[in-house]
Amino acid sequence: MTRALVLIDIQEGMDSPLWGARNNPDAEDNAARLLARFRISGAPVAHVQHFSTRPSSPLHPDNGGNAIKALVAPVGAEPVFAKQTNSAFIGTKLETHLHQIGATGVVIAGLSTPQCISTSVRMAANLGFDVWLAHDACAAFDTHARTTWRAGLPALSAQQIHDAEVSMLHGEFAQARSTDDILKDMT
Repeated sequence: MTRALVLIDIQEGMDSPLWGARNNPDAEDNAARLLARFRISGAPVAHVQHFSTRPSSPLHPDNGGNAIKALVAPVGAEPVFAKQTNSAFIGTKLETHLHQIGATGVVIAGLSTPQCISTSVRMAANLGFDVWLAHDACAAFDTHARTTWRAGLPALSAQQIHDAEVSMLHGEFAQARSTDDILKDMT
């Protein structure tokens, strides 16, 4: 099986205080460890970059936070797919690219767990890819928790949001795996 690494929205704007507190400060380091191993092994890598259409978003191209973080920045011919929705597959050529390179599986990592990661994991599974979710190479923010009171829902911490989302994805749409476990399988 050819398995590609898909890094989603690991961008400078994700450090904005607008998002609120987050869990897993090691997410980017773990994503970088995966990226290094994929590069060494010659396995395929794809980067996905969010271009927000909301002028106030830290990920809007005019706000300085759109760049992919240097720690996981693309090199050489590694493809970058620009998106404007939560899914890495909608409005991009990611699916076509994965099929062209013969990828039948993906490892997904990035930001943020309940939004673009969850949506992309679900869609990848629905498209027939065997999905490994590198849960410790993802993170959630408490932005969602701060707005739930309006709907009469309990506020959840970033960690609770992350854990709940990973739990919902595991088994149904993906195998949730740690970075260390994925790296062991690549040796």
